[in-house]
Amino acid sequence: MNQRPGNQLFDAYFTARDMREVFCDQGRVQAMLDFEAALARAEARVGLIPQSAVESIERACLAEHYDFAALGEAIATAGNSAIPLVKALGKQIARNDAEAERYVHLGATSQDVMDTGLVLQLRRALELIEADLAQLGETLATQAWRYIATPLAGRTWLQHATPVTLGMKVAGWLGAVTRSRQRLLELKPRLLVLQFGGASGTLAALGEQAMPIAEALAAELQLTLPEQPWHTQRDRLVEFGAVLGLIAGSLGKLGRDISLLMQTEAGEVFEPSAPGKGGSSTMPHKRNPVGAAVLIGAATRVPGLLSTLFSAMPQEHERSLGLWHAEWETLPEICCLVSGSLQQALLVVDGLEVDADRMSRNLDLTQGLVLAEAVSIVLAQRVGRDTAHHLLEQCCKRAVAEQRHLRAVLGDEPQVTAELSDAELDRLLDPAHYLGQAHTWVERAVAEHFALIA
Repeated sequence: MNQRPGNQLFDAYFTARDMREVFCDQGRVQAMLDFEAALARAEARVGLIPQSAVESIERACLAEHYDFAALGEAIATAGNSAIPLVKALGKQIARNDAEAERYVHLGATSQDVMDTGLVLQLRRALELIEADLAQLGETLATQAWRYIATPLAGRTWLQHATPVTLGMKVAGWLGAVTRSRQRLLELKPRLLVLQFGGASGTLAALGEQAMPIAEALAAELQLTLPEQPWHTQRDRLVEFGAVLGLIAGSLGKLGRDISLLMQTEAGEVFEPSAPGKGGSSTMPHKRNPVGAAVLIGAATRVPGLLSTLFSAMPQEHERSLGLWHAEWETLPEICCLVSGSLQQALLVVDGLEVDADRMSRNLDLTQGLVLAEAVSIVLAQRVGRDTAHHLLEQCCKRAVAEQRHLRAVLGDEPQVTAELSDAELDRLLDPAHYLGQAHTWVERAVAEHFALIA
């Protein structure tokens, strides 16, 4: 496999191997050659070129026949990858069949080759991403259900709030994954389309045979024929990049949550452990969230790359200068970063280690204060909202000042005990009894996941 120098050191950490193979030099060149082979078959099908030329052209359309380093040098002069590749393809064919060489690339332009080649790569990238998202959704659904009733402190503004459940938190991650899978399904018909317009989009060089050839070419490549060529209308690619950006952001949220729950002061949820994973070069005790770091890193890098795609949208007339060029490495790199993020998310979520006892202890760190709302809501129905709120506020202040549990302070307050029995107070200050619709949210998120599968 041909790679650019300098890519390999971090690839295993930030990029899934299968995705890097899609966008390595060989993957790029082969996708363009697949276009050329399909074009020859399409033109032979409608009678523009002789059938005898097709075999010679197809035989030369194998990436291993070409020197990628030489192509790279030629691109620096030619201005794109298709021009030197088509020249090299012609020479390769001419060695064995000079007659067939004259029919190579007939009626097409460089951008047709490169854009359709890119779409073929993106189709494979989509397959990989969809498969990983489906697997991640399945794993998240399992974990959400497993921890549907496991209470932990909700956190707002990084401070303890009312209790939630771990299952509810996981269900939030699951919902984002499900929505991204839906988005990919919706955009696929817009993305997986042929680019074929010739010199300036009219296919004039092919005369009356233009549309039959375009239809045959789309069929050969199993792509949709769009309403018109899209040389400088880049919304299809940018839409895909934007959805990948949403995926990266959602996975970054997952990674951020897990890294915070792994903090020593929390210690509630952990990435799976493995020999040599997450260690420190100097501190033997360290257990760093190395998977979450990839998720957060990708979520940080992808928006900048996505901004390049958006910035490159106002392309000039029928062929762009520079803006098109800005896309060439940008969208593939987004795909690679998202693939790496998905690979790490799959490892992290599948092997999630949960300390429910620590969650319970952490819930009690504020000595009942996180459940003050539960008491206030019930008390308000008996003495009025303002009175109840003021009373609980004073009790909370007293609990903090005296370093006592809120339950003890409430038990000593006549205005409270006159309205609430010991059993009622015990129940109201039990986190397991103040989880609201957490169970329902998990059920709904899991149901959405399975509805997409069906």
